[in-house]
Amino acid sequence: MFTTRPRVAALLAAAALGLTLVGGLSASATGTAKSASTSGTATKGAADKPLHVMSYNLRYASDTPPNAWQDRRPVMREQLRMARPELIGTQEGVYPQLQDIAADLGPSYDSIGLGREGGSRGEFMMVFFDTRRLQPLEYDHFWLSDTPDVVGSQTWGGCCPRMVTWVRFLDKATEKQFYAVNTHFEAFDATTRSKSADLLLQRMGGFDPALPVIATGDFNEAGKPGVTVYDKLVTNGPLEDSWLTADRRSPLYATFHGYKPLTPNGDRIDWILTTPGVKVPKASINTFQKDGQYPSDHLPVESWLQLP
Repeated sequence: MFTTRPRVAALLAAAALGLTLVGGLSASATGTAKSASTSGTATKGAADKPLHVMSYNLRYASDTPPNAWQDRRPVMREQLRMARPELIGTQEGVYPQLQDIAADLGPSYDSIGLGREGGSRGEFMMVFFDTRRLQPLEYDHFWLSDTPDVVGSQTWGGCCPRMVTWVRFLDKATEKQFYAVNTHFEAFDATTRSKSADLLLQRMGGFDPALPVIATGDFNEAGKPGVTVYDKLVTNGPLEDSWLTADRRSPLYATFHGYKPLTPNGDRIDWILTTPGVKVPKASINTFQKDGQYPSDHLPVESWLQLP
């Protein structure tokens, strides 16, 4: 939790004096979050099972070969059905593509998201979740700009509007609550990424400090000390890198490959971060492909988390 480190508590207390969370709930792109009475029951034995989390830059749906969505979709379907993560923070998905993924995941999954240009327009930070395990309690969205409550706002430069979708969940297996935060930082402008990290910390300062946070995203910077965003969020910030805190890890590859041969020991620009106190039995970079076809130009990253 944020309050387990004095410097973190001070940082977030200061941040809370800045931008505060918007009251009320935003609409889900695929329907409002289900109530506890309609969202299924916790999987038997799940109380002893870590929460399986995935961060996945989907690569938007293009009809242009090679690597068109119609070719990638069946590979991603097989990948997700084999992995069966219980919480998936996605980036870059567009509405028809996300409808495809929702159908492929099946009826036990629901999702919360909003197009970054409003409604179903633009890319989403869609959060998929297994309703047998997770129950959403509240959610909202904000934009990475000087006017974060203005839909589609973009004031720091960069290629396009950037946003965050967050959800407060109940883990029905453990009766514990936590926040899931999902984002996609700017790709081409380092100043915009730095400001985005500051705003993310400010908004997280408005969360209940008693609850753990899981942050998923494509941060478009290498996950290592000496890199601006990583230093703000992890090295000198309130979060921990689940890849580094994991008891066991898969082989390391660069998480962006651009449909080219994988790079061993390359840069991780896709991260799953947590507040202190979250145990990580295992972390993995998922390299699934079929007959040379990768489902995305990024590799999804996965962590199995035990919340305090």
